[in-house]
Amino acid sequence: MAEKKTDNTLSVESRLKSLYDLQTILSEIDRIKTIRGELPLEVKDLEDQIAGLHTRIDNFSHEIDELTRAVAAEKEKINSCQGLIARYNEQMDNVRNNREYDLLHKEVEFQSLEIELAQKHITDHSRAIENRRADIAATDERVADLEHILAEKQSELDEIVSETREQEETLRTKAKALEPKIDERTLTAFKRIRKNARNGLGIVYVQRNACGGCFNRIPPQKQMEIRMHKKVIVCEYCGRILIDPALAGVEEAN
Repeated sequence: MAEKKTDNTLSVESRLKSLYDLQTILSEIDRIKTIRGELPLEVKDLEDQIAGLHTRIDNFSHEIDELTRAVAAEKEKINSCQGLIARYNEQMDNVRNNREYDLLHKEVEFQSLEIELAQKHITDHSRAIENRRADIAATDERVADLEHILAEKQSELDEIVSETREQEETLRTKAKALEPKIDERTLTAFKRIRKNARNGLGIVYVQRNACGGCFNRIPPQKQMEIRMHKKVIVCEYCGRILIDPALAGVEEAN
């Protein structure tokens, strides 16, 4: 792997020329990404939605399991109450006085109320189970719809990526080969500027006496300094690195 040259072994002119060539390649990669449009984000959003719906279905299933266990507990309680009622009724046949009879009768009434309450709980739980099963069915249907849309979007994205992958890989290789021709400080500044620039331009040439990025006018003295290639000059308005059209290989418009 070639070592990156130091600032002292790289002329400003060569750095600027390599930097503009790098910008040209990166702009072409940006164009390829634009062709893909919002598809990667749409695919990711659909995947997240589907994952969220699966989590919801899991939660519904857990709730059904808990309700089912609650129904079983209430049924067991009813059986227990019915057993107590049978025992109390049997005991009432052998009571010795009215006080014992009244106490047993109250116990039977209490157990009967417990049975009614348990039956109400069973009805409520059963209704909740039906509702959750309906929720699962509706959510499953929604998942199926989204998975169908996802498959179409993913197929479209895969086709575009397949068509542009080789071109993009070639461009990235070229871009990587250019980086050693640019000093670390300038390259880091360029990447930072590119990241913050809406159009991804970190270096621009002078157009009609103005910055090719923000189109603010550049004073004649600064334009002369740009043409001399003695130092890296940035636009005082937008911060982009400036290069003269001749070095960029662009014919100036009359």
